[in-house]
Amino acid sequence: NPNSCMTLFQLLTDIKVSGSGTSWLTRGKIQGEDTPTKSVKPIQYKGVFGTITTMVRTEGPKSLYNGLVAGLQRQMSFASIRIGLYDSVKQFYTSPGSENAGVLTRLLAGCTTGAMAVTCAQPTDVVKVRFQAHVRLTDGTKRYNGTVDAYRTIAKEEGVRGLWKGTLPNITRNAIVNCGEMVTYDLLKEMLLSYHLMTDNLLCHFVSALGAGFCATVVASPVDVVKTRYMNSTPGQYKNALNCMLSMVILEGPTAFYKGFMPSFLRLGSWNVVMFVSYEQLKRAMMLAQEAWEPPS
Repeated sequence: NPNSCMTLFQLLTDIKVSGSGTSWLTRGKIQGEDTPTKSVKPIQYKGVFGTITTMVRTEGPKSLYNGLVAGLQRQMSFASIRIGLYDSVKQFYTSPGSENAGVLTRLLAGCTTGAMAVTCAQPTDVVKVRFQAHVRLTDGTKRYNGTVDAYRTIAKEEGVRGLWKGTLPNITRNAIVNCGEMVTYDLLKEMLLSYHLMTDNLLCHFVSALGAGFCATVVASPVDVVKTRYMNSTPGQYKNALNCMLSMVILEGPTAFYKGFMPSFLRLGSWNVVMFVSYEQLKRAMMLAQEAWEPPS
């Protein structure tokens, strides 16, 4: 089934691109936040490469892959729901008798499956953020002794609700990212083709995907930073996500919402390029294969 193959391919690329090596991205977003352990002097990170080199120097190369297991768990559960159920939900929202789903229908389907995926995969995201934001203390102690211990400790200290901390901003973030990626990619690609600036080829797909990644980063960064801060906060540090957002504005100013923008763009931009370029090439290959399989009339 071509649709099943496409879903499996997107799931695998989502896992490989988004599931690992993003500890440096999380560290940039939480910089400036109050340190729960006052005896530990906070480490300052400067830029993308400065963050990476500082982490490698102070914590070792393995620190770049903190939360890898939880990240893979998140992508496997999140991507399978978001991508696997998209076509079914889109058909559910499409009016009877309509051949093609409109833009609003696609956006609604994307928001629905994104919300469902976040609701189910939120515990894995919380654990991933906690691992990636964690800095080993000077005496060598660790916040968690492993992924399973992190789930257990969070549930014990904060209750089961602690595993779903930040669900609302996470749903908002993923809905914005999905809309920013899909709609922007379609509009940019359509504009490039309609004005004859490019043909429907690899370069056109690359430029459209990179632009979609940039737009998604611009609109999603504020929600993404608040989500990361709130999920990494200690119990009682913030009353809710709105309180976290207001605290950031008062203490750090509006620019705090775009902390870690460049690493976020590198991550989202590279993901969009890999996903959309691979998707277009695979779709074209499968269409040619389908034509070859059809018996001659």
